[in-house]
Amino acid sequence: MKIRFNCPFSGHFLLTNLLLETMKKTAQENNVEGRILNLSSEGHRYQRSEGIQFDKINDKARYSSLYAYNESKLANVLHANELARRLKEDGVQITANSLHPGVITTDLLRHHTIINGIFKTVAKYFVKNVQQGAATTCYMALHPQVKGVSGEYFLDSNKGKPVEQAKDMELAEKLWDFSMGLIN
Repeated sequence: MKIRFNCPFSGHFLLTNLLLETMKKTAQENNVEGRILNLSSEGHRYQRSEGIQFDKINDKARYSSLYAYNESKLANVLHANELARRLKEDGVQITANSLHPGVITTDLLRHHTIINGIFKTVAKYFVKNVQQGAATTCYMALHPQVKGVSGEYFLDSNKGKPVEQAKDMELAEKLWDFSMGLIN
């Protein structure tokens, strides 16, 4: 297995693929629904207009940490959608969804000194704490109301509406094929 982690979204894809056969076996043997959750972000809405440019993934002249983050979050939504489609096609009792946990007090902006300072000063009044940020993930992983729900995007424990590009099944399949090339 060849692994290249210089692609901003290859880690989620690889981990899912490493665990998938075990999940399928467990779901079948125990007659339980498996649930795969891709942590995304509302940042998926703010990528370049051309979306994921597969031929320029490692182009240093094009690199921006903000766009790389947003592109990876779009990729997480697309990956969950394509995985949901494939699991349904295979008749497997596993769902795949993506979610936005909310804006949470973390050190995500630690390398952006000025922005981080402003964020820590102002944002503490309107962002979620860690427990609030975990709520949607826990809901998606455990709640019976989402049994059988697959290929959806959630925020604040409700179905959300991702950008149109995140619902592009051709782009999702292209991302899947591209990602398989990275890990094989």
